[in-house]
Amino acid sequence: MRLFIIFLLLLSFNLQSQKRTNNGLNRPNIIFILTDDQRHDAIGFVGNEFVHTPEMDDLARSGTYFNKAIVTTPICAASRASIFTGLHERAHNFNFETGNIRKEYMSMSYPVLLKKSGYRTGFFGKYGVKYDRLEKQFDEYESYDRNNRFRDRRGYYYKTLDKDTVHLTRYTGQKALDFIDKNANNKKPFCLSLSFSAPHAHDGAVEQYFWQNTTDQLLQNTVIPGPKLAEDKYFKSQPQAVQEGFNRLRWTWRYDTPEKYQHSLKGYYRMISGIDLEIRKIREKLKQKGIEDNTVIILMGDNGYFLGERQFAGKWLMYDNSIRVPLIVYDPRSSQKNQVDEMVLNIDIPSTIVDLAEVDLPPSWQGKSLMPLVNQEVNTIERDTVLIEHLWDFEHIPPSEGVRTEEWKYFRYVNDKTLEELYHLKNDPQEKNNLIGDEKYTSVVKALKEKLEELIKQNSNVYRLPPKNLTVTPSKTPEREVKMVDLKPEFGWDLPSTYKFQKAYQILVASKKSILDSNNSDLWNSQRVESNALMNIVYQGKSLEKGKTYYWKVRIWDEDNRLVDYSGVESFTLASGR
Repeated sequence: MRLFIIFLLLLSFNLQSQKRTNNGLNRPNIIFILTDDQRHDAIGFVGNEFVHTPEMDDLARSGTYFNKAIVTTPICAASRASIFTGLHERAHNFNFETGNIRKEYMSMSYPVLLKKSGYRTGFFGKYGVKYDRLEKQFDEYESYDRNNRFRDRRGYYYKTLDKDTVHLTRYTGQKALDFIDKNANNKKPFCLSLSFSAPHAHDGAVEQYFWQNTTDQLLQNTVIPGPKLAEDKYFKSQPQAVQEGFNRLRWTWRYDTPEKYQHSLKGYYRMISGIDLEIRKIREKLKQKGIEDNTVIILMGDNGYFLGERQFAGKWLMYDNSIRVPLIVYDPRSSQKNQVDEMVLNIDIPSTIVDLAEVDLPPSWQGKSLMPLVNQEVNTIERDTVLIEHLWDFEHIPPSEGVRTEEWKYFRYVNDKTLEELYHLKNDPQEKNNLIGDEKYTSVVKALKEKLEELIKQNSNVYRLPPKNLTVTPSKTPEREVKMVDLKPEFGWDLPSTYKFQKAYQILVASKKSILDSNNSDLWNSQRVESNALMNIVYQGKSLEKGKTYYWKVRIWDEDNRLVDYSGVESFTLASGR
């Protein structure tokens, strides 16, 4: 019965979408340009004097520029999955080291919806999401990224045009020109998605950054000032796991000497300028084909980036350096030109694209269309708080989650919730002063924590359900407490029906419930254990004492290595007998 109801809802949605599309006349072409690691201030329009981006600047001046565009997850894999599916990472649960993104989500991705509605769809560049059926999304496509087998410039120079090996930026631009040539006079409108690998560093190479010779002359006689917050105190204020993690390691690759810093920043900006040159060619092609007045261009970065601040490189953390990106929506059909200060998200992009295409938004999507803001039909989308998170549980990047408002930011580290940070963005936009622990802000922290829990619940789904029916040998009593003599208890649990099987588990045991509530343990942290066992898991922690009550919980990785939420906390008591 439940499946039948779901079928009826999907059928109704598809019929409504088809009806709306059939009534739409002269729908626009759409070009969505995604850059890799371009942070919010790496564009000339906002006053950056070191990056040369005349085409991006013109799009921003002629269209709508979003001053507070935020990615819900500051890492390319999860962010790109969010852009395709309209879902937070917490919902799609895709990142590095997981299996393919769920086909249930990709069957409702924006390219699929547009293709079904009559658009000609194309994709060229870094796809960034594990999914095996790109032909279901795109009529024409080619997925490629830097070739990591090459630890030198060949990683960026391995695609060929006219028997000449060219930079990936040039190659992607040419694929766009060819697609427009082929589809400009087609009766169908087109949606072209371009995903540039630039300005991402080529991690395995000593030089890190490789740009095409068309931008080589830029910044040659310039010395770029050092980063803000570069003093040791900002680095040393970080949790130990962050100090020892990838943010610091990649800083040593790119910024830890003045020479490296100048080379890396100039390379970063030159690569962005290379993308700008391709955008110019694309706009010229649209004019040549006579379709420039009916082609909407959207440009966004996939995540923010540290350029030496706090002695860091990379992204992943919850600071604005990491989560804020440039975002432009240029609709030539509208005479409206404006800048928007509302907080908008990467998950708003697919909603905006399908709105432009006059297709109904799937009810499961968690973003909003930005077109009412672009068209100045409204001045707010009524979003006072956004959820930010980086949930990939990876040894070198501690996962974190938090909320951001116009005035405040609160975040914590998932594997130790006692590690918290609070910033008053209104007075401290650089996030210098962590106010956690200051009694004056106790009520602020409480309110933000409550909002975080609300958004976590709101943006989760059945694919995050924790293990259930937790047991400790010998068996549970009606009071849900176990009394036992054995000093080596055995744990067990059941899986929700949404999972095929368990790939691994992690158990935490503590002497106090409050310790577990912070995802800590003082007695036993099994760490990740590769096993599909669901029962008879023998305790292997510190010695337990008779007569005492202990607390435990468990989380698992599913069949595709997706980590799900912790179970609730359960207790057991060791009997005081012999």
